[in-house]
Amino acid sequence: MASIRREVVIQADPDAVWDALRDWGAIHSRLVPGFVLDTRLDGEDRIVTFFNGADVKESFVDCDDEARRLVWAIGDGSLGLTHYNACGQVLPEGVDSARFVWITDLLPHALAPTVAGMMERGIATMKETLEAVPARQAD
Repeated sequence: MASIRREVVIQADPDAVWDALRDWGAIHSRLVPGFVLDTRLDGEDRIVTFFNGADVKESFVDCDDEARRLVWAIGDGSLGLTHYNACGQVLPEGVDSARFVWITDLLPHALAPTVAGMMERGIATMKETLEAVPARQAD
């Protein structure tokens, strides 16, 4: 099984990064606009349409608010995956920054370069999007 790990430091409040990641039905508008074009909820699942036209059905596996960790799996879609399980986790990184860690396990192995390229584009979009959001003003 191929395993891919990507990390990025985001100059944004970890709570704000986590809030955008855990918003299961709004990743196309809050987390990775342009990388994900649309997200439609189907019960606990979501149908995600990517920039390249690929559609996948992602199943919600777990959301751990304390650890700021979200887990999902792909069970159906146009990418040709027979297995896909991923987690995204937001960790504090210094003052007012977050480290986002994305780990994916997948089959078949031959799709690893394609998925890695998509992850790199997605993580770059996430960084750009979340760093552009103005910090909350103190009341």
